[in-house]
Amino acid sequence: MINVTILIPAYNEEATIIQLLEKVKAVGVEGFGLEVLVIDDGSADRTVELLDARPDLYTRLIKRPRNGGKGAAVVDGLTEATGDYILFQDADLEYDPGEYHKLFAPITRFDADVVIGSRFIAPEYTRVSYFWHKFGNRVLTFVFNILNNTTFTDIYSCYLMYRRDLVDPGSLKAMGWDQHAEILSTAVHNGKAFYEVPVSYHGRGYEEGKKIRAQHGIGVILTILRKRLTR
Repeated sequence: MINVTILIPAYNEEATIIQLLEKVKAVGVEGFGLEVLVIDDGSADRTVELLDARPDLYTRLIKRPRNGGKGAAVVDGLTEATGDYILFQDADLEYDPGEYHKLFAPITRFDADVVIGSRFIAPEYTRVSYFWHKFGNRVLTFVFNILNNTTFTDIYSCYLMYRRDLVDPGSLKAMGWDQHAEILSTAVHNGKAFYEVPVSYHGRGYEEGKKIRAQHGIGVILTILRKRLTR
């Protein structure tokens, strides 16, 4: 049995958190067990109230007393994680847990160290969204690939899965949107076998709660450079 920790940071996600967790609970992949950790990052809406009413949907609920940002929530979750692998899952419904089996396949077949769910390699569907988001992702992916000699197509997919012992959460310095790049850079440096699989994407608009902005890309590039130049 391979155990996977599903890490779900949540901040003001009352509209989707229960539906998302019900989808995660419905997942069943032979040979895999799931540890579901939800980290509430000081939500000001009914997120915690809804979670407290449904403890059957997760393994543990970590309640942060105040909002510290996604990076702080992720570190708290990684510190508590016990799975052989970590898989990130946003609390919205942009990505479908019903596709976990695709992410798990390279682990059982090829003993993968890192698996990314790519939105750009023939997914079943993808919601048409913001041009500059896709362009920015392409730029970040291009920079990452040049510096790390890799061929990823979508480094800023939410669905990043990696062998837990490749990244020490205590060593993470980034606490913003660039933390994802730091984690992937570290996992790729310490690992050997990397794979991508196609996943579908139902992106949110800003009016629906999407939080990432163009300026976050600057910090991501600086973090990719820092990780590469300090090895």
